[in-house]
Amino acid sequence: MKKEEILALFQEYEQVACEVNQVECWSARDLQKLLGYSLWQNFTKVIAKAKEACENVGQNLLDHFIDVNKMVELGSGAFRSLNRNFEIHNKTVFDMRYLFLLLTGLVLAVKTWAQSANYDESLVGSYVLPDALTTLDGQKVTDSKIWEKVRRPEIMSMLANVEYGNLPQTPVKTTWRTVEESDNALGGKALRRQVEFTFSGNGVSRKMMVLMYMPRGVRKAPVFISPNFRGNQSTTDDEAVIASQYSEYSRSNQKSRWPFEKIIASGYAVATFHYFDIYYDKRDSMSKSILPVFGVSDAAGLSPSTGKAISAWAWACSRVLDYVLTLKNIDKRRCIVMGHSRLGKTALWAGALDKRFAMVVSNNSGCCGAALSRRNYGETVGRITKAFPWWFCDAFCAYADRPEELPFDQHELLAMIAPRLVYVASAQEDRWADPRGEFLALKESSKVYALYGKETMGDEEFPEVNKLLWRGQMGYHIRSGGHDVTDFDWDAYMRFADEKLK
Repeated sequence: MKKEEILALFQEYEQVACEVNQVECWSARDLQKLLGYSLWQNFTKVIAKAKEACENVGQNLLDHFIDVNKMVELGSGAFRSLNRNFEIHNKTVFDMRYLFLLLTGLVLAVKTWAQSANYDESLVGSYVLPDALTTLDGQKVTDSKIWEKVRRPEIMSMLANVEYGNLPQTPVKTTWRTVEESDNALGGKALRRQVEFTFSGNGVSRKMMVLMYMPRGVRKAPVFISPNFRGNQSTTDDEAVIASQYSEYSRSNQKSRWPFEKIIASGYAVATFHYFDIYYDKRDSMSKSILPVFGVSDAAGLSPSTGKAISAWAWACSRVLDYVLTLKNIDKRRCIVMGHSRLGKTALWAGALDKRFAMVVSNNSGCCGAALSRRNYGETVGRITKAFPWWFCDAFCAYADRPEELPFDQHELLAMIAPRLVYVASAQEDRWADPRGEFLALKESSKVYALYGKETMGDEEFPEVNKLLWRGQMGYHIRSGGHDVTDFDWDAYMRFADEKLK
């Protein structure tokens, strides 16, 4: 960043300062605009990083980051409150000009990181994908029996030992209890149940809270099992929903991603949990995770193939499924695991591991999810393993700069779901997740679905935006917009399940 640009920003920064109780302050809403963020939800990630940096230099967050409500005048002359409007205070113990530069640096680092990626198809380069239908000893797989007996176990072993990792084979005691329920939720249209899970082992226990809505009057409802990013309370404005233990987000903060009323009206149940309950999604947070229950409390206890965050989150999806299958009003044949972004990667791995999931949905899962790793486009193995090494087993990081040497690619992860239903969804503006790479992986996995006599996407071309492409057991769309979960996505998944999952 040029010196004159920094000075210009600094002057603007000084202009938006205000004074509260004789303390110089800045509204995060004002800084959001100054630093070029159109969406508040995106800027909160920058605030979170600044808070982390503040803590790292020994400062008390309450001295510098104050949550306030700001009254905003409406056109009618009335006022409404903007919640979670952080005011950033200037105390003498911490130079706020340093914090401004920190915020600016974080913004520029994130933007530079993304912008420096390749988004030009002509620069993707040539690559050769591993053949899903050739065994390690060179045998050609010609039918589903050889696939199930020989080739599928080979690929599962490689994915587990090299990419996602294996959780230790240690007995874990799982119990659950209903802590709250209602037969009159969501305006009387749903049953609500909140269930506390306790996982115990090696003298350690961890808890997870599951929020579940089920349609009233439906004898056997299909169910979506899907972890959430910001806490159960963030998914709804339902005041009865208990806030997740590790969440700092307000109620209904991500409600737009969770159209519970629409899902219930379509006859589906949904079960969600905060993924932090299982693995705190930050560097060096293993001790807070589920892993100590398995006897692994620090890096010294890891083998190169020990699973970490993604394996733990996938494991939790299956534990929710264990519970769901005990419910009389849930259709055991129609259980769906669905996830977005890193939790889309999780859903794919959970679906590969657990054949009880009849349908698997990947929403914008990108690199190390549905997108091919050998394509030099958007996020790459090198970038993701440097930024989020705790998602994968340690063995995977060795391939950061040589993904072409991986013994598999992501089309083989999708093939692990065959012959069950699989749906991959992309977004037009989410170039970081490589939409074309996601489609090509799904298309390549068609070869395995063909072994089961299923119609495939083998001859299909990349579809138009907002067009639903369904072939046999496989679904795909690329919608307009960015990295998110929208009503368009949910409508597509439910319609696909209505037609295919019978």
